[in-house]
Amino acid sequence: MRICLVASSRHPIRQPFAGGLESLTHQLCHELTARGHDVTLFAGPGSDPALPVEVLDVPAFEPSAAAMADVNAPSRTWLAEHHAYLGLMLALGSRWADRFDVVHNNSLHHLPVAMAGSVPMQVVTTLHTPPLPWLESAVALAPGSSTFAAVSRSTARGWAHVVRSEVVPNGVDTDVFRAGPGGGPAVWSGRLVPEKAPHLAIEACRRAGVPLVLAGPVSDPAYVEREVLPRLGPDVELAGHLGRDELVALLGRASVAVVTPAWEEPYGLVCAEALACGTPVAAFDRGAMREILSPRTGRLARSGDVDALARAVARAATLDRDECRVHAVAHCSVARMVDGYERLYERAGRQDRAA
Repeated sequence: MRICLVASSRHPIRQPFAGGLESLTHQLCHELTARGHDVTLFAGPGSDPALPVEVLDVPAFEPSAAAMADVNAPSRTWLAEHHAYLGLMLALGSRWADRFDVVHNNSLHHLPVAMAGSVPMQVVTTLHTPPLPWLESAVALAPGSSTFAAVSRSTARGWAHVVRSEVVPNGVDTDVFRAGPGGGPAVWSGRLVPEKAPHLAIEACRRAGVPLVLAGPVSDPAYVEREVLPRLGPDVELAGHLGRDELVALLGRASVAVVTPAWEEPYGLVCAEALACGTPVAAFDRGAMREILSPRTGRLARSGDVDALARAVARAATLDRDECRVHAVAHCSVARMVDGYERLYERAGRQDRAA
């Protein structure tokens, strides 16, 4: 199929990834291309040149001083994103009308949803977050224009009051995220932001008497300055923003991965990455955590209960690493994810032909 894959324009799709969405988009594009699909990835400047990236040729937009003087003027970043996605959807409806069979919107932006009815090809949108007001508005204005996928049953339930979605769980490349020996410190990985709550992982591991390594981009410097840096010490290390190979090595050495969502985690790619490396998981029971983990691969603790998480850390570390790896290959692989999207593309194509 000829697929237009729409990524976030805010961060480039390259290592080290800004977050799970960027990592996922990279893997999705790579696997679709490997399967013989003709993929064009719409992504931000600086994305991996090994991918079939096409930065949309939209003239740079600089609002006038008079426009930005408006008391309700949005940020220049918001305007740049709006301009880029508007340009993309207009191009898909005009000069690119015959170029693609399907548009897979893997971004968080509302315009590909709101304008789905204005393009001749089917639009498949993946829901990566709990409901957002801009996206809810777009769905309400364009009912029936898109086919929706949710990354977990939890996310599908969260959106059920707005739209019906097919569940296509996220996946990781289990050839890249490979089994390691374990036996090392605990690891926490992801964006260092309040909703991921790494400071609670520090507290739990300290109470469990287990050393911890934190890895990920500092996406909220004020939060990290306030809640994370003061908690560092001989038993807690901040490794920084790692490339994929470094992250795989760290996860493979870890005795346990700690996951501390303080929101309804839509999927939890860090869980799948750890399991693929043979590392069991201790996590707060929020969002999709119990969809990814089984009693043989992880332990769940009541959300926000640091003492319970400390006990989960100790118990998870005793689980069999081979079981974790087998579970990840069977249930969390990128191949399984892309199988689901191929079925969804074909279904959307049949609906288009029927119409």
